[in-house]
Amino acid sequence: MKLNIPLLAIIVSLSFHKGYSQEPQLTKKDSIVQSAWIFGVGFNAVDDAGSEFDNLFNFQDNWNTVPFPSRLSIGRYFKNGLGLEAIGSYNRYQEGKTIDGVVILEDIDYYAIDFRVSYDLNQILGETGWFDPYVGIGAGYTDANNQGRGTYNASVGFRTWFSDRLGLDFNSTGKWTMNSENSTNHIQHAAGVVYRFGIEKGLSRKGEEKLALIQDMEREQQRIQDSIAAANRAEEEARRLAEQLEREKEAARIAAEEKAKKEAENALKEKIKMEIDNLGNVLFSLNSSYLNENDKVILDELVQILNDHPTLVITIEGHADSRGGDKYNQWLSERRAKRTADYILSKGIAKDRISHNGFGETKLTNECDNNTPCSSEKHSKNRRSEFVIQQWD
Repeated sequence: MKLNIPLLAIIVSLSFHKGYSQEPQLTKKDSIVQSAWIFGVGFNAVDDAGSEFDNLFNFQDNWNTVPFPSRLSIGRYFKNGLGLEAIGSYNRYQEGKTIDGVVILEDIDYYAIDFRVSYDLNQILGETGWFDPYVGIGAGYTDANNQGRGTYNASVGFRTWFSDRLGLDFNSTGKWTMNSENSTNHIQHAAGVVYRFGIEKGLSRKGEEKLALIQDMEREQQRIQDSIAAANRAEEEARRLAEQLEREKEAARIAAEEKAKKEAENALKEKIKMEIDNLGNVLFSLNSSYLNENDKVILDELVQILNDHPTLVITIEGHADSRGGDKYNQWLSERRAKRTADYILSKGIAKDRISHNGFGETKLTNECDNNTPCSSEKHSKNRRSEFVIQQWD
């Protein structure tokens, strides 16, 4: 039955239907896991004494175990009660145990991989929600007592659940060899922790009956609520219009504040840019990267601007005139930019606020390139460090 309502809590407000004196509601007990993947890890014990059912509980002589998790399983279980499982296990026949009717004199490894089809007996007995007995049949391959053999398997077991996802699994499996001439039958017991995922849930039979009753009551309740809603609709519409007008008024106020804030920020940025532009450039002597006293006065004023605006980040760009080779001018411009930046940093400005770069003679301020004769004064305008704003805040 496909559900379109929550399984855990449907509360209804009418109690007149079918003689019920209390409001029915679905609970966790009404919902069950109908299909899921189950992953398991645990321990296994092998009884390969030689006869499947003689001395079945002779743990000391017949049962073989290892002191660590030795069994993994994965399976998909469907709504119809069937499950498909793959199981891998490891064990060790222990020296002094009875194997195939003989006491062995050394430890022998045991490996098995099995596939089985199981059936959930709750499909017959009725769902409990926490206790899942099952039976299964299948086949596999086992390497036991240094003998490989295919096996026909039959299992019986049960799982008990602490929650929808976590539980315990206990089962016993008889394994009958496909090659009776060279190998014997044996029994494998297992216990472990299981985890369900990919869960699909549904209602139990009792839950479905309760759901039908709840739906009848909900329809009657809905009819009453519809009539109440119609009476309230006009009042709700008036209130909604009033709220809309208030929201529009508030949005207009916020927009005006944002506009004023933006204008103030732009005015501040323009003021800072103007202050830096008014400083002018640091000018250097021919073939020199050293700062003179006038340059330091300019840089001290720049430091003051940086201190006044702590979020301001700038780049120092160094330049050279066209006289001299390109590689030399590039090197010289980088030194000019670095010395300018070093002076600013020496005044306590943080390193992450000052970067520098050299451009050689690639950004001349006038026509004085390699092919144009110019006076020394014109060339001097190109020997400079400039201040470029990179970040305002």
